[in-house]
Amino acid sequence: MPRKVHNALTPLSVKSAKPGRHADGGGLYLQVKPSGARSWVYRATVAGKVRYIGLGSAAGADAVPLAKARELARQKASEAAAGNIPVSDRKRRAQEAKAAEQASRLAGTTFRDVADAYISLNEGGWKNDKHRQQWRNTLETYAYPHFGDIPVGEVGTEHVMAALKPIWTTKPETASRVRGRIENILDAAKVEGLRTGENPARWRGHLDKVLPKRARHTRGHHAAMPYSSVPGFMERLVECEGIGARALEFTILTAARSGETLGARWSEIDLEAAVWTVPAERMKAGKVHTVPLSPRAVAILREVQPLNKKGGADAPLFPASHGGALSGMAMAMQLRRLVPGVTVHGFRSSFRDWAAECTSFSHEVCEMALAHTIGNKAEAAYRRGALFMKRRKLMDAWANYCAAGSATEGGTVSPIRGATAA
Repeated sequence: MPRKVHNALTPLSVKSAKPGRHADGGGLYLQVKPSGARSWVYRATVAGKVRYIGLGSAAGADAVPLAKARELARQKASEAAAGNIPVSDRKRRAQEAKAAEQASRLAGTTFRDVADAYISLNEGGWKNDKHRQQWRNTLETYAYPHFGDIPVGEVGTEHVMAALKPIWTTKPETASRVRGRIENILDAAKVEGLRTGENPARWRGHLDKVLPKRARHTRGHHAAMPYSSVPGFMERLVECEGIGARALEFTILTAARSGETLGARWSEIDLEAAVWTVPAERMKAGKVHTVPLSPRAVAILREVQPLNKKGGADAPLFPASHGGALSGMAMAMQLRRLVPGVTVHGFRSSFRDWAAECTSFSHEVCEMALAHTIGNKAEAAYRRGALFMKRRKLMDAWANYCAAGSATEGGTVSPIRGATAA
């Protein structure tokens, strides 16, 4: 059995020791390199593995005296005995500096900071400016007053509840969206290492235990005009002047959504082929939609084409007088002047009811004309087949029907009813 070494070194031997590793006892070693550089190391066994931890220089201006080196070795031995992994003082200082830096980062990064970064990173993938603005506005209104300037790592359930409780029952749709946005931001903060633990904005298994569940409401239908009244209405609309009237007429003839018409650009139009191709990013279903244009729809576009004075491909079909695209209010106000209580969107329902009750076109053709997703295998077949030509015939028939002003008695408009087409 090897003899245990205890205080084997002396101040003189420290100065005169040759290259190699010289034991002093208690795990302390003097390490001398061939260059003559001398340093103290502590030998520790951690998890069955031998590790050498530096304790400082043994020579020069910064030399650690032998007595001090023995004291440091005893400290490392105590750490190892307590189950801690000994580290060099330099490494410890680096760890402490890193921990201090992380603590400073956590304390200096507020919920607002993380929210701004999250929105900036993700808004490019959001469909429209309105959605981007809603994110900023709802957080500014409902979240920031309660915890916008609190370090994101300190945001807790009590903060989230303070933001949600005042609006949970009075503005349920807004409250639900705010909760989801807060949850996303706090999840992002956790990924960035800015917080730990469960997300205080999580619904299932957390907030659902303290907030009442929202009642499910069916969306109100858009008030629609009976299709039998459409020809009489269109007879009056054709006589109206102004860009709003033409945009409204075009929207009705194409069975389009208001946003699709307002966002339309000349680059989407092929007048010779009488086709309007709406890009996927502007469609509700996220798919490209081709719209066959009836002769009257083409005539409307030729009528407004001179307004595109520079001939720009990105110019809106229906420009506002002050520049840019027309506002949705222009069509709504035009409609309101002619018949109150009816919505622009409701004409999609008028079209769908007319197609179902007055034509023999198939369900798939009618649904595709509205850019509705067909939930069966027939959709792919119709896309590959004669769907477009059938839809052209359908839209021509709709335009002819809309032009038959004598179809309603005296061109009057009947009372409104609920609509279902979306």
